[in-house]
Amino acid sequence: MRGTRFAALSAFVAVADHGSFTRAATQLGVSTGSLSHTIRELEENLGVRLLNRTTRSVAPTEAGERMLARLRPLLDEFEAAVDSVNAFRERPAGQLRITVPPPVATFVLAPLLPRFLAQYPEIILDVSVDPALTDIVAGRYDAGVRVGRRIARDMIAVRITDDLRMNVVASPDYLARYTRPERPQDLQAHNCIRLRFPSGAFSPWRFSIEGETLELDVKGSLIANDADLLVHAALNGTGVVYVLRDFAAPFIATGQLVPLLEQWMPPPSDGPFLYYPSRRQNLASLRAFIEFLVANLKKNASPANSVDAATQSTSSK
Repeated sequence: MRGTRFAALSAFVAVADHGSFTRAATQLGVSTGSLSHTIRELEENLGVRLLNRTTRSVAPTEAGERMLARLRPLLDEFEAAVDSVNAFRERPAGQLRITVPPPVATFVLAPLLPRFLAQYPEIILDVSVDPALTDIVAGRYDAGVRVGRRIARDMIAVRITDDLRMNVVASPDYLARYTRPERPQDLQAHNCIRLRFPSGAFSPWRFSIEGETLELDVKGSLIANDADLLVHAALNGTGVVYVLRDFAAPFIATGQLVPLLEQWMPPPSDGPFLYYPSRRQNLASLRAFIEFLVANLKKNASPANSVDAATQSTSSK
């Protein structure tokens, strides 16, 4: 009976955190119908409604919010207790949930995951690729990856890559049809392909002009929230794009894209950090993941830019 009640309470927390039966069911590995039945049965047993359901959203009632406030610390303690036995295992085990933006997933994690999973076969890595800022505590993620200035002050952060460098690029076909820009201001006469963040803001086009880093207001006929789409539009001659060097580098190497305004590019910006709440710092699977990333990704980072994984907290920049 207690085991069934605990499972039902855990399911309730998952639905409340995700605001969706479908997403919670995916996380828990059960069907949406089964999860809905579990919650309905829990509410009937307690004699109180815990969740308000509409066709578009799911949100806790006042009673549900009060129960959540008591349950979350208990579930965290339970997870910590279960994980504590990892100290007696030869290798870390268990599920590790992280959220990362698409560029990090593509250029940082994808090449390394096969080796990490081969080294730690008993760890189940659950990766959510999402360009939006995610509340990893509310989403019950163990860690996330973001650039330093987008991380809350109360998180512990670990530097995992070099700084980020940008490129302005266009295809040879486009440059054959339009005058090549020689200064950042010349972009005003070009079709600039722009990236929009999930917040609605545009990715800034920054340049180093007269010793200062300035942001240029550009215009163009294509806007998208996916950098791959923008790069492929540039490959097809649509216009000029401002992207992370990693996106453009393979096509620059083959001559399919031409770097522009290189002498005007700004200094590198903060590279990605892996961050996590302090309550997660003793999770064996997370420690193994951090150690693996540090060993494999910081080889090219300068010592002055390194961050102590055990103690250093990042600040908003």
